[in-house]
Amino acid sequence: MNTAQAGGGSRSSRFKWLVPTLYIVFLMIPIYWLINMSLKTNTEIVTGFSLWPNNLTFDNYKVIFGDPTWYNGYINSIIYVVMNTVIAVAVALPAAYAFSRYRFLGDKHMFFWLLTNRMAPPAVFALPFFQLYSAFGLIDTHIAVALAHCLFNVPLAVWILEGFMSGVPREIDETAYIDGYSFPKFFGKIFMPLIASGIGVAAFFCFMFSWVELLIARTLTVTEAKPIAAIMTRTISATGVDWGVQAAAGALTIIPGALVIYFVRNYIAKGFALGRV
Repeated sequence: MNTAQAGGGSRSSRFKWLVPTLYIVFLMIPIYWLINMSLKTNTEIVTGFSLWPNNLTFDNYKVIFGDPTWYNGYINSIIYVVMNTVIAVAVALPAAYAFSRYRFLGDKHMFFWLLTNRMAPPAVFALPFFQLYSAFGLIDTHIAVALAHCLFNVPLAVWILEGFMSGVPREIDETAYIDGYSFPKFFGKIFMPLIASGIGVAAFFCFMFSWVELLIARTLTVTEAKPIAAIMTRTISATGVDWGVQAAAGALTIIPGALVIYFVRNYIAKGFALGRV
């Protein structure tokens, strides 16, 4: 019996790699197909099915890198996404600390109200934001989109950071005050390193949500700050869709997110184990 159990256990251990491998392959199929399309001509895309390009071409990428409108779209998106990430995390840190360490009238209701802003669809806020920023002359600026996205990302960052901060014992705060630390010194030198993984996770989610959001970014921009997601609609014309250029643009939009995931991958892993992720 023991021999049979040992044999069954060894067989199961040999196939542990199968399920995650199949899952990863399944997830990579759309990305591979996107890159595959970006290296084909429109004629080859619409006339046949092939697992790899029959006539390899980089003309679709040349269109993007040779047209200032295209590559400026990527630059605009990165600018306002980075601005939003910095603002959202900077605002969320003291707010999350207050929710984590203090109890005040209506704290739970206010915390829930913050989360409801994340639940609301962006279309609800598009027109109010447009009228507000038009009055202040902020239309078609990077800061307009960055501030608008804070409506959704600040609540998310507060929710994530509050979970990490609640896991830090209050005795650490009290001990630091007894040792003569001022609050800014304590928060910067002691507390923030303890929740570094939470900051990394919050920054990652703020970056990703701001990067993929289209409706508000398109509503608040015209030409100077128009994001790449809005520029990609240029491939649709009376003659049809330029599938090759569209695929090349989509493949390039994956790169910033992949780089962010690479640099915060350890923080994300800790976040799954320690915080609200």
